[in-house]
Amino acid sequence: MEKKYANLLVDYCLEIKKGDMVFVQSTPLASPLLKEFFRIATRRGAWVEFDLRIEEQERIFFEEADQDLIELISPTQKYRFAHFNKYLHIRAPYNLAENKSIPGEKLKQRGEASKEINQLYFERTADGSMDRSLCEYPTQAAAQNAGMSLEEYRKFVFEACRLYEDAPVKAWQQVREKQQIYTDYLNQCETIHYKGPHIDLRFSSKGRIWINSDGRANMPSGEVFTAPVEDSVEGTVYYTYPAIYRGQEVSGISLRFEKGYITEWSAEKGQEVLDEVFQIPGSRRLGEAAIGTNYRIRQMTRNILFDEKIGGTVHLAIGQSYKQNNGKNNSAIHWDMITDMTQDSRIIADGKTIYENGYFTL
Repeated sequence: MEKKYANLLVDYCLEIKKGDMVFVQSTPLASPLLKEFFRIATRRGAWVEFDLRIEEQERIFFEEADQDLIELISPTQKYRFAHFNKYLHIRAPYNLAENKSIPGEKLKQRGEASKEINQLYFERTADGSMDRSLCEYPTQAAAQNAGMSLEEYRKFVFEACRLYEDAPVKAWQQVREKQQIYTDYLNQCETIHYKGPHIDLRFSSKGRIWINSDGRANMPSGEVFTAPVEDSVEGTVYYTYPAIYRGQEVSGISLRFEKGYITEWSAEKGQEVLDEVFQIPGSRRLGEAAIGTNYRIRQMTRNILFDEKIGGTVHLAIGQSYKQNNGKNNSAIHWDMITDMTQDSRIIADGKTIYENGYFTL
């Protein structure tokens, strides 16, 4: 299965060709996939470099590093993000609770120091000079986090990525074609209304771009998304799914928007986390509005790469918006939060209902 996965990443997600400079971040736990990826990408004539994080590397760094090191950014990392034209991040975690013990102030300082690289990342992915893809390799930690055995989780990940298809690349091309119909329609609209038992939210997408997330930037994918006009968001939302922030669960989140700004917020669990997040500059505006369309993902796994794509949901991310959507909000955070749209729910675009009870009607 790793060979099919690697072929999908090389030939569909990143479309690697001769002369490409490819930068891969992961952990040694993903070695079976990394070997196949390296083999196929090298065969295509690309140069591949790896950045492999060892177990507990981040915890040890923050435990031992002085202030100078916390504020230092690797010149190698900076060069790669500035000059390589392909970037692949394969998540393969050892321990998803590793960051819980790291003081928030140190994480904040590191985040501030990383702004230059983050800016490079957003600019180059927006202007098309760097293609990127994010995916998951199944590990015991991720399986336990999802409440599954490792074998169950492997099947879940591979099914969500359509790797059991005879031709996964062709299968994702078909997803692209279908979702392009929704994307093209939404790009002709200016006012969007999410309406249901858990949400009554309106925003403008005038001058913004809806994007077809078809498995290239994220694998798996299955969503269409935009960046709402920052001061246009009005209404309320209750997120039916828990949101995970640095390994901490925050559930029962309710938000109220007025003129694009979050004026009220509450959580049934994790209120203190929510209070902390909303002190971050730019966090009290929406950076993304999206509609999940991957009906092969049927349950929450506490992994946003999969959870935000659940068919029949929408997610609204606070904080940083994507330049690809013409978004203008800047923040050190981009936090996706998900709510169900399968019961008595609809999406109305320029006065026309285009989505009902979890499915597009176009």
